[in-house]
Amino acid sequence: MKTIHTNEAPAAIGPYSQGVIVDKLFFSSGQIPLTAAGEMVTGDVKEQTHQVFNNLQAVLKEAGASLETVIKATVFIKSMDDFGSINEVYGEYFSSHKPARSCVEVARLPKDALVEIEVVALVK
Repeated sequence: MKTIHTNEAPAAIGPYSQGVIVDKLFFSSGQIPLTAAGEMVTGDVKEQTHQVFNNLQAVLKEAGASLETVIKATVFIKSMDDFGSINEVYGEYFSSHKPARSCVEVARLPKDALVEIEVVALVK
């Protein structure tokens, strides 16, 4: 196993890593809308989702993967009422390549985020 860390994404806020590579697979930790400096994006769910994708792209790059090699995404949302807005932003990042995906509404996310996304990707 190889632990992934980049300063281009927020540091883990607990006893975990930004992601781990096992063989040719990268497993990301869930990314919330924190900037690389650790500041929470307080905008609407679309702004928060864009920040989550910025973080995902940073950890994927560090792992030698990319959005194009994502196999599976899991999306956690605070409210199913935001599904359409999150899906709209999600579609900007996964337009031609469409990995498998699950989306679940949860009672609460870290730092009271509106969205969190984790991915599994193939390392190039």
